Amino acid sequence: MPSRTPAQVGRPGRTPGDAVPAARPSVPAVVLDGRGLGVAAIAGLADGTARPAPLDPKDLAYAEESWRTARRLAATGRVYGRSTGVGANRCEDVTADGGHGLRLLRSHAGAIGAPLPAREVRAMLAVRANQLLAGGAGLRPEVITALAEALASGAYPVVNEYGAVGTGDLAALAQAGLALVGEHPWAGGRPPGPLTLDGNDALALISSNALTLGQAALALDGLRRLLAAALPVAALSLLAVGGSHEPFAEPVVLARPHPGSAAVAARMRELTGAAARPAPPLGRIQDPYGFRCIPQIHGPALDAADALERVLAVEVNAAAENPLISVADQAAYHHGNFYAAHPALALDGFRLAVLQTALLSTARLAALSEPDLTRLRPFLGDQAPASSGVMILEYAAGAALGELRAASQPASLGHAVLSRGVEEQASFASLGARQTLRACVTYRRVLACELVAAVRALRQRSLEPEPGVPAARAFALAAGALDARMADRPLTPDVAVAEDLLDGLAAL
Repeated sequence: MPSRTPAQVGRPGRTPGDAVPAARPSVPAVVLDGRGLGVAAIAGLADGTARPAPLDPKDLAYAEESWRTARRLAATGRVYGRSTGVGANRCEDVTADGGHGLRLLRSHAGAIGAPLPAREVRAMLAVRANQLLAGGAGLRPEVITALAEALASGAYPVVNEYGAVGTGDLAALAQAGLALVGEHPWAGGRPPGPLTLDGNDALALISSNALTLGQAALALDGLRRLLAAALPVAALSLLAVGGSHEPFAEPVVLARPHPGSAAVAARMRELTGAAARPAPPLGRIQDPYGFRCIPQIHGPALDAADALERVLAVEVNAAAENPLISVADQAAYHHGNFYAAHPALALDGFRLAVLQTALLSTARLAALSEPDLTRLRPFLGDQAPASSGVMILEYAAGAALGELRAASQPASLGHAVLSRGVEEQASFASLGARQTLRACVTYRRVLACELVAAVRALRQRSLEPEPGVPAARAFALAAGALDARMADRPLTPDVAVAEDLLDGLAAL
């Protein structure tokens, strides 16, 4: 569980007698408490494979205390977004009961583009409900209850794609706010009943990067599975070309002990049944990079995934709203915690690391077409003259790789000056999250192309991994699903089947 953020200092914790009631045993329950939400739990809530546990009354009581504190502060002084306007209107005074809150939601609910998939919006709801339980927003607790009800029923507000630049998902959350008051459509299950929100609630609800963080969590969850699947696929390719196990030897790892590289080398030994100190190869003295550099290229992707997860663990449990309502100090602190540089940079680094592993996959795919490595016909063709075999998969994987390369461009290079120059920089973490979600799709296709070719090569060489090792289970799973015909034919169905197999390979 991540440590508490500064905004949570002084917040009462639980004692053993304060446990949240258990969920139904058939459906995993996720505790939303502003302290311990993680990536896997967000994905479960987004996909409907988990549901929120009943909210702890002590957490709701603390949220209510924060709300009452915020109302007192706004009634007696100038508090941004409550007794003043926002952005360049920050110097204009408003009253909380003068309709300012609804006007703020209506004006900011201008997201454009296609409606987002249900799972992305549900991830946003999960993150926002959890953040609000951190107690720094000063938002009425009925909003938190309504968000949890929506997650439990499967309801979600219609949210459009574009409207944020990495300084708060204002448009998306304003659409959610209007849905909560009954002015914006819901989809999915039964929505919560309409709420009454005033000028003390509007900015408190929308001052968050919850959509960006939810999308980032979904992307990380999906890419972690693909990174796990990539190693069994690489192990099958290694066997198909008779590759050396020396690159995965323990002495090699200990000489340059990066955590990710060490984990990859150990996993490759486990997959193939290789010894920690293997014998020298009988054939080639060393293999091409696609086989020899798997730990050094795949390892950084695991390290980057861990780094992104650490950032998200802080962000989804943070009271990052501006202003921060401190119950302990009875004060409102105006700040820039909403600026999402940490997620933006972590997302950019993660995509670039994943891209490197995809490049390695296409290198192995090309190697599988080389008779000098496989001792088979070019392109793994059959005996027909000039058979093209899997040639087209290089082109298809290259096209998917091109899109992945485009999605891997650093979003944090973006720049924007907004609201009459008051907000003169932007992190574009929101773009980075969308790009990382797109990377899930294209990376899966690249790996599927390699898997089809690797299984074909093993079949043609009448090779199988040693019984009992995970690579043997990977081959049995793939060979049992992929078409065994070698004649030239469209391989589109084969790649689609291989895409579906990757989640199973990741679980081996």
